[in-house]
Amino acid sequence: MDIYRVALFGHRDFCATQEIEDKLYDILHDLMQTRPCVEIYMGRNGEFDLFAASVVKRIKKELDNSSCFMTLVLPYKVRDIAYFEKYYDDVIIYEGEERIHPKAAITRRNEWMIENCDLLVCFVEHNKGGAYKAMRHAEKLGIKTINLFPA
Repeated sequence: MDIYRVALFGHRDFCATQEIEDKLYDILHDLMQTRPCVEIYMGRNGEFDLFAASVVKRIKKELDNSSCFMTLVLPYKVRDIAYFEKYYDDVIIYEGEERIHPKAAITRRNEWMIENCDLLVCFVEHNKGGAYKAMRHAEKLGIKTINLFPA
């Protein structure tokens, strides 16, 4: 099966607007209708991640789409894994090649998500932080990138 993978990234501190929600909705809705299978990689480290997950859930419900999978990619094991397994379609615990500090594990997990996606959809407002680094990594690799930040 031809799986189209999308990674979603945004700043930890994020204030949603209707404009941003509409943009994300339109992009993901179009992909879910035109691609045979879409897998969406996301984290759960901030407000953007929660916002994006709710948009994905809404589209999946509206389209009754069984060929779209929302995959939580965690940088390490967590206690509440049972909750996450119920909320997301799949949970991946990225454990990398070597044992590293938890903060470094988040960066390495982000890099893995980028290296394994076809499209990055992000909300990057300023040039610092993990979302910014993820966007720069995607650009260096030539991954198609859509920044939802109003330019």
